[in-house]
Amino acid sequence: MSIRIVLFFILTSVIGGGAFAEQDVAIAVREVGDSFVVEATIKAQVNRQTAWEVLVDYDHMTTILSNLTASRVARRNGNTLIVRQEGVARFGLFSYPFQVEREIRLEPMQRILTKNLSGSLKRMESEVRLKPSGNGQPVVIEYRAEFVFGSILAGLFAVSFLNHEVEEQFQSMLAEMKRRDAQLVSGAATQP
Repeated sequence: MSIRIVLFFILTSVIGGGAFAEQDVAIAVREVGDSFVVEATIKAQVNRQTAWEVLVDYDHMTTILSNLTASRVARRNGNTLIVRQEGVARFGLFSYPFQVEREIRLEPMQRILTKNLSGSLKRMESEVRLKPSGNGQPVVIEYRAEFVFGSILAGLFAVSFLNHEVEEQFQSMLAEMKRRDAQLVSGAATQP
């Protein structure tokens, strides 16, 4: 499998940026048979609604994730979306253009289920869960994805690549959540 496939996978996993504070994210990638499983826990000190809105803002995802050049909801049927995205994934000295089409099922404010419909991966499925929070506790976002690559070459670099890309994506999303949440708080503070 080509590096292009690996890069595609990362973008389809829901979720590009900078360095997370240790307490904000924990990521583990492991090989299970012919697949790679990514599990991440993100703690976001934001309003739960804000976290949800960023996670599902597919039509504006290019302003959140730097590796996307196009992102749009192509079709909507209730809480089921078909999302098309394009971009360039980068890992070290390598960069690869990608296009992906995904089916996304939403359980508002609770869960996002994603699977590849087309692209370079043999298979990709992911789940994002928002855990209830309260009393000043952070919103906890749990992410689990399984990727099956089409080549041995991609498998050789998959663990490092996936760890890097998933962390970068969640860093960017967390930064956007904090930005939007701060706007909400400052807007509420100026209202009479």
